[in-house]
Amino acid sequence: MSSTGNALVRYLPLALLALAWEAVSRLGLVSGSALPSLSDVVRAWIELVKDGELVSNGISSLYRAAAGLALSIVIGSVVGIFMAWWKPVNVLVAPIVEIFYPLPKSALIPVTVIWLGFGDGSKILLIFLGCMLPVTIGAFNGARSSEQALVWSARSMGASRFRTLRDVVLPSAMPELLNGIRTALALSFILLVSSELIVAQKGFGFLIGFLGANGNYDAMYAVVLTVAFLGFAADRIYLLITERALAWRAS
Repeated sequence: MSSTGNALVRYLPLALLALAWEAVSRLGLVSGSALPSLSDVVRAWIELVKDGELVSNGISSLYRAAAGLALSIVIGSVVGIFMAWWKPVNVLVAPIVEIFYPLPKSALIPVTVIWLGFGDGSKILLIFLGCMLPVTIGAFNGARSSEQALVWSARSMGASRFRTLRDVVLPSAMPELLNGIRTALALSFILLVSSELIVAQKGFGFLIGFLGANGNYDAMYAVVLTVAFLGFAADRIYLLITERALAWRAS
């Protein structure tokens, strides 16, 4: 089957879901206030784009998500690899990771607001704290699973500890690290909208809450779908980047 055919088969369920949504609403099987028709939602989305509300709020949200995620990737990767590479770091940090990993990250929203207020800082901090954990665990598991034979060979050939880390451990850790980053990418959207729904004056979450409170449900669904499609697109793009980053393993 061609790539076009594969794409059609892969996304056919989404097309069927869209048709079912429109039919259910048009036939009155569900109240229009609870589930506006998809065509009404699309018209509301166009109006939100025209008046700039969706774009301006989207820029604020994407900036917060990108900043928090970038910080979590940089710091989480370093912490995870150091945990696997230096036992004292693991002894100090592992209990903290184990305590906070099962904690619902949305529980940190009041804490971040107390620390940094209602602006961008509290959302960025929340996304950073929530997303750093899967990145850290991915980096740790990947670095710890490095083949000891390769590490010993590098050291026996005179490679320094840093060069062994760079040339042996980091490439070995890459698949697990990239999986952790993918989890963090999805989590960043969840934390972003959750925090903006509760404590924000701008952003996708704020817009969803504001439109819903005012009974503008078709526009509210339009924003929800925008977030869903942005998250989906980000995941697809990330998978393409991951395939390129790991192409050397297949060669």
